[in-house]
Amino acid sequence: MGKGQPKFLIMEYQNILSVLKDQILYITINREHKLNALNKATLSELADVIKFAESKDEVRGVLITGSGLKAFVAGADISEFSSFDTQQGEALARAGQENVFNAIERCTKPVIAAINGWALGGGLELAMACHIRIASDNAKLGLPEVMLGLIPGYGGTQRLAGLVGKGRAIEMIVTAEAITASRAEQIGLVNYVVTQAELLSKAEELLGKIKQRAPLALAAAIRSVNAAGTSGINGYEIEINEFGKCFDTDDFKEGVSAFLEKRTPLFSGK
Repeated sequence: MGKGQPKFLIMEYQNILSVLKDQILYITINREHKLNALNKATLSELADVIKFAESKDEVRGVLITGSGLKAFVAGADISEFSSFDTQQGEALARAGQENVFNAIERCTKPVIAAINGWALGGGLELAMACHIRIASDNAKLGLPEVMLGLIPGYGGTQRLAGLVGKGRAIEMIVTAEAITASRAEQIGLVNYVVTQAELLSKAEELLGKIKQRAPLALAAAIRSVNAAGTSGINGYEIEINEFGKCFDTDDFKEGVSAFLEKRTPLFSGK
């Protein structure tokens, strides 16, 4: 953060805790009494804080976790949509996908999910929208919506298939069974499994490395990877375009100069 600015920036919300510290935006779903279930208000606050992360140069990375030791997010708040009809259900899914889950996936600042317990339904969908997932060894992950007569509606069918393959995705969804953190790591659903005590420090370790990289190049890389397998988009062409744009940045000049001068680069994000 700039000279004279506070080291900590705390934004006030009712359902999440949000603190910007040392260029990392920490977001904690803070409904421990409800196992951090995603209600309408929480989703609205998540949409707002992700917009903040995207718009602020001082944010170099984002860490999302849940409060307490039991749950990352144990699903959506079912009571809010138990009486919905088809039109209302579609509107719910569309708004959530666009304003929160897709916004996280498209965020040009790397987003890490620190999964500190149960990640079920919308909770697992939230984690899958993040760019990197780290789970505590007590975590359980699943999409149990078919037990309610529903299917995942926040992009879960698409992202799970992309991460673990079509066969495993269908199995997880149609059986509604949660899997262990170690199994999730085996099939590529999470990047790392650590103890509960090591969870945040592992995320901070990764974000510490990310902060040292060129911000514009990170954004270009995220856009390029997101293009992979996206219908109607040529991911290779996106990569070529993003690669070319990097050459017009100050960060490229700094990176090359630092490499040739055998020193650590100091990137400005310009």
